[in-house]
Amino acid sequence: MSTITTIKKGLEIKLVGEAEKTITEVVAKRVALKPTDYTAVFPKLLVKEGAEVKAGTPIFFDKYREDIVFTSPVSGVVTEIKRGAKRKLLEIRIDNDLKNESLDFGSTDPKKLNKDLVSEKLLKSGLWSLVRQRPYSVIANPENEPKAIFISGFDNGPIAPDYDFILHGKGEIFQAGLDAISHLTKGKVHLNIHEDLTKTKVLLNSKNVQINTIKGKYPSGMVGPQIAAIDPMNKGEIVWMIQPQDVVRIGYLFLEGKLVSEKLVAITGSQVKKPRYIKTTVGACFGDILKDNIVEGDSRFISGNALTGIQISKNGYLGVYDSQITVLPEGNEASFIGWITPNLNKFSFYKSMFSWLSPNKEYDLNTNTNGGERAFVMTGQFEKVFPFDIYPMQLIKATMAEEIDEMEQLGIYEVEAEDFAILEFISTSKIEIQSIMADGLEFLRKELS
Repeated sequence: MSTITTIKKGLEIKLVGEAEKTITEVVAKRVALKPTDYTAVFPKLLVKEGAEVKAGTPIFFDKYREDIVFTSPVSGVVTEIKRGAKRKLLEIRIDNDLKNESLDFGSTDPKKLNKDLVSEKLLKSGLWSLVRQRPYSVIANPENEPKAIFISGFDNGPIAPDYDFILHGKGEIFQAGLDAISHLTKGKVHLNIHEDLTKTKVLLNSKNVQINTIKGKYPSGMVGPQIAAIDPMNKGEIVWMIQPQDVVRIGYLFLEGKLVSEKLVAITGSQVKKPRYIKTTVGACFGDILKDNIVEGDSRFISGNALTGIQISKNGYLGVYDSQITVLPEGNEASFIGWITPNLNKFSFYKSMFSWLSPNKEYDLNTNTNGGERAFVMTGQFEKVFPFDIYPMQLIKATMAEEIDEMEQLGIYEVEAEDFAILEFISTSKIEIQSIMADGLEFLRKELS
């Protein structure tokens, strides 16, 4: 039975470059596993350059949690192990041999299993890394008991992917993934859909879950505001979260007994010649995905959306949790008298621009911050868009000061860095709020571990 939850605060940001609902298959000849995609993972390599692997072959594991392994998404050859400063492991690059060979993990009906058997299969296959927990956004501990599991069935971020389109025709596989996930908690599995955006029966007819209907602007499609509105977290509580395409991968594992790393990715942004959906592979190289589809000029390549995504080089690799690539113009050109220039093509949360007169207009924005760092002062504007029942300005300042008691009292366990993207966008101070919160949460995790 579906319940209706209204998330009142938020902000719609309409950009040019939404993906057309057409699918082009692009073979990813180069893929990579990136330990940097995972929070608080200390990788220990299991392979060397030149090693032949199959989909599901263990590549590295977490030094401090040896049962958490990370496996190859494709069959092929390990061509390069890239390291950074202090020999930090950055990427394990694999040339895809296009044979789609996978280790056999055994097919089985997930309904007939229990938590231990489901966890064992997910750990062995490497798909346990798709299950993350709040607080701290780290890979979940299989020995813990979460109060609930959340799956957001829609994304209403800037030019976001349409999960109705992505999940079309995958109802049986998606349900198998839900059946497996339902064993992981004694609490509820919350599948959240949008009142207007969600139309597919894949989501509407899902079983073994609590379906919640959400109303609201961005960031209502993010798990953080959904948890706060449906089942708020308190200190000491744990909630797990999984993305819809990852549920599909889990479904394939149980029904077919092999690792299927196929992924639909929305190619978006004003610098893309033909925004559309690409059927490719987890960890695919941007150079393969975006070949001959980028407008000439200086572009910024983002794995994810424009607000929460990570900047990647044009030959970088897709983030493991991302279903979107955004390509925007670099904002490295100065404008006459700066932000004060009258311009109908600029978007602003404030009425300093005329965008408030055209709420449905799509904007071709670049990455220019329109000013340098300024004083971080109280304005009262954050509270108008921040969809949590906490004081965001006070929490940010407590985090900057590393005041643990104040951070806890102000609700640090309810949020993650990505929840502050909307505030970073409207902030007049130009400070990197997401980085501040990510560093603060990591500090808190280390201090309290």
